Amino acid sequence: MANLRSLTKHFICACQLLLLLQAKVFCSQYKVGDLDAWGIPTSANPQVYAKWSKNHSFKLGDSLLFLYPPSQDSVIQVTEQSYNSCNLKDPILYMNNGNSLFNITKPGEYFFTSGEPGHCEKKQKLYIAVISGNGSAALAPSYGPSALPDTASSPSYTTVFGNIPQPPSSSPSLGFPLFVTAVIASATWGIINARI
Repeated sequence: MANLRSLTKHFICACQLLLLLQAKVFCSQYKVGDLDAWGIPTSANPQVYAKWSKNHSFKLGDSLLFLYPPSQDSVIQVTEQSYNSCNLKDPILYMNNGNSLFNITKPGEYFFTSGEPGHCEKKQKLYIAVISGNGSAALAPSYGPSALPDTASSPSYTTVFGNIPQPPSSSPSLGFPLFVTAVIASATWGIINARI
């Protein structure tokens, strides 16, 4: 009887662990450029955004945070062609509040530049590739028209603009999935104890 209880406890713990692992989804918020704010790259680090994007792997649910003085700059999402030619006309998305958050809702390639004239030509632009469900992603290219792959048509971009979320706590919140797991485990444990 004691062995059955011990085995049951271990089984329930294993089931809870599996449920928790399946329920956890980790998304990250990335400050574009890390320590550097969104702005014209310095002469000491002219490829700051190219290097930054190469050192990060982006996935669905992640977000990009562009920080800049709103009176001096902005961020626009553009097509690949507009990115290559630094064409600021007809952006896909225009953000100018100084704390611009771009939520990644679809895999693919995304192109951003400053909305201020002359900034794109000074390398204030960002290309990212977002991995798809199968884990594949294109690598971030070096800046310049010849460095980007040619495509026959511009990809479709789904964008979502939202408020700046609160900084993450030291431990991730599992919320509802943890509660459901706890209720199921407690009910199962109660039923098993009643029968033993």
